[in-house]
Amino acid sequence: MLVWLTIIGVWIIDRFLKVLIQTNFSPGETLIVIPKVFHLTFVLNPGAAFGLMAGQTWIFIVTAFVVIGGVIYGQFRIPPRERLTRIAIGMIGGGALGNLYDRLVIGRVVDYLDFQIWPYVFNFADSMIVSSVGLLMFLIYNEEKARGISEKIEEPPTTPRKQGNE
Repeated sequence: MLVWLTIIGVWIIDRFLKVLIQTNFSPGETLIVIPKVFHLTFVLNPGAAFGLMAGQTWIFIVTAFVVIGGVIYGQFRIPPRERLTRIAIGMIGGGALGNLYDRLVIGRVVDYLDFQIWPYVFNFADSMIVSSVGLLMFLIYNEEKARGISEKIEEPPTTPRKQGNE
């Protein structure tokens, strides 16, 4: 249930923010929020994250369906006690669903987060996907680290072998 709630929550926030941008900005319009640091800039992105592979919409539609299918499959495989993992895959699913909706309905993805230290404009869905992948990497690292420590603890001490005819 946590995965589904996260997917729905991310998608609703993403839709709300995109509708807010679309109704208050014209494509290309910028609002300076923090000069030389952060702007809101309405961009209709025909490609992937950061404008890569423009015009290849069908690839991203297929990829989004595969990702969402993987999230649905994964939510049945991840134990309920692994709440952060479940939230992370829900964030990935919600982000993928948000951008998939744009591609299917508008034909392009609505981007608006424009950090001036970075040459690309992105959106909430993108940030959910990227941050959740980072969270998953952190969780996997910690799990592997803990597993390595527990394996060392469980190993019986080794005694040196005696050699020769003793």
